[in-house]
Parts: sequence; structure tokens; C-alpha cells
Amino acid sequence: MNSAGFGFLLLVVAGLMNASFAVPMKFTRRWAWENTWMVFTFSALILLPAVAAFLTLPGLAAVYGASSVTLLWHVVVFGAGWGLAQVFFGIAVDAIGIALTFSLVLGTSAAMGALIPMVILHSDQLHTAKGHLLLLGIALLLAGVAICAIAGSLRDKPTATDVVPRKNPTPGLILAILCGALASFQNLGLAFGSPLVSIAVQHGANPSSAANAVWLPLLMAGAIPNLLYCAYLLKKNGSGAKFAGGGFGHWTLAFVMGALWFGSLLLYGVSVPRLGSLGPALGWPLYMSLIVVAASLLGIATGEWKHSGRRPLTIQLAGVATLIVAIAILARAS
Repeated sequence: MNSAGFGFLLLVVAGLMNASFAVPMKFTRRWAWENTWMVFTFSALILLPAVAAFLTLPGLAAVYGASSVTLLWHVVVFGAGWGLAQVFFGIAVDAIGIALTFSLVLGTSAAMGALIPMVILHSDQLHTAKGHLLLLGIALLLAGVAICAIAGSLRDKPTATDVVPRKNPTPGLILAILCGALASFQNLGLAFGSPLVSIAVQHGANPSSAANAVWLPLLMAGAIPNLLYCAYLLKKNGSGAKFAGGGFGHWTLAFVMGALWFGSLLLYGVSVPRLGSLGPALGWPLYMSLIVVAASLLGIATGEWKHSGRRPLTIQLAGVATLIVAIAILARAS
């Protein structure tokens, strides 16, 4: 298997892991959302990135000492913006479900996260065959997202037979799209923080793990909005006492969420260099598309579309099919 093929295989595994990370949240029923999200945030954005960086980056202090303040500041700002997206994501999942949230957030993020590095860092390749395939794949991504949004609106439309009135999906849909725009900051942080990766390699880091030099400051900055929002909710709702009521099982489930999510990100960081010079531009939409497809299937399997009727589910599957075509085109571009 060639390097690009192995990189694509890693993206498939990473996509499956990322799509699955929120599933344990369905079983932390004795905790409020903020309890689960706070433990997840600490494990995924602080503990595991720190452990990975210390284990894989020789001379970690020297790596950051050799980088410019401006470079680190850019990574931190992208991380903080992405962290805000994580807050929006958790709220959107609660409002409109896993399948629809993943479709909207990751589709929007894929488009922005691919276009911006392409236009700014590789504008000379926009008019090549590879560039044309990338733009076509992104257009299909946006079409797939729009189809999934229509399916979600139909799924949550109130009916005369509803015993309990359904929530208005519009705020959740808007929040998910805004989240998608900010979520692209994660890939932008990696793309524009690439000099930090080079510095890590110069100090002895393995190229496959050098991206941890970016993930550590980016994710720690992203943890701040998440932890602040969770702390606000814990105080507002008086849910801090629920930490004791969840038992070891709830703590374990929240940590599993963090391990799945951060493990997925590690695999993404390893796969990007294997996709060639356009790695961040090609890898991100591929990664996002694979997550959307997997999350949509998980949402269907866990009953999120059980009472939706045939039409919304058919439209959702059409959106997933469109995303699969986009994946094929983007894979061809890589």
C-alpha cells in the first residue's frame, strides 16, 4: 500500500473513532450534560494531549522556545475559537441529535477547513486537476450538508400525534452551522502551525508524531471555553453534586469519550503528511466526510430516526450518499 493509501486508511479509522466518541454520553444518565462534558474536556483536551506531547516530543520546552511568539499566539487563537465550537457542538447534540449535528457541523467545517488553506497556502494549485477535484468535492459536501439539514427539519417537525411537543429545531440548526465554521479552526491551527511541526522534527521528534507540538497548545486553549461554560452550568444548575452519584462507570464513560476523540485526532495528524503537499486541504474534508457518514449511520442505529417516518430518513440517506460521492472524489484528489 502506498503512502497516500495508508493515509486514507488511517483517516477511515480516525473517522469511525470520532463519530463514536459521543455515544457513551447517552449512558451517563445520572449526570447532567455539564458533568459529562467537563470530564470529557479535561481528558481529551488537557490530560491526553499533555501525556502524548511529553512522550513523543524530545526537548519539549526547547521546541516552544525555538518558535516565535506570533506563531504560538496564532495556534492559541485558533484553539480558543475551536474550543468555543466544542461548546456549541455539545449543546447542538442535545438539541438535534448526533446524526444531524455531525452532518451540519462537520460538513461546514470540512468546506471552510479545506478552502482556506487551499486559497492562502496553495493558490497556485487551484487551477490544476487536483484543485478542480478538491473544489468539486467541497461543493458536493455542501450539497450533502444541505440535504441532511432538510431531513433534520422534517424529522423534528411537530405532528398532530405528538403527545409531548417537539423542540423547535431551528436554534439547534443555526448553532450547528456556526459551530461548523468555528470547528474549522482546528485544521487551520494545524495548517498555519506547520512551522511548529518542523521545529519539533528538528529537535528529534518523529515526523508521524510531530503534530503533537501543535495539538498541545491548540487543545489546551480550546479547553478554556469548555471548562468555563461547564463551570457556569454546574453553578447555575447545582449539578456539581452529581459527580458523586455517577459512580465509577460514569467517570469511565466520560474518559472513554476523551480517549476516542483524542485518538482520532492523533490518527488524523499522522495521516496528513502522507497525503502529500495538499495534506491539510485534502485530509480535512476527507476526515470530516467520513465522520459524517459514520455518525449518520450510528444515529440511525441508536434510534434517532425511529419515529421520523419514511420521507425524512430517505432524504437523510440521500444526503449521506452525496457525502460518500464527495469522499470518493476527495480520495481521488489525494
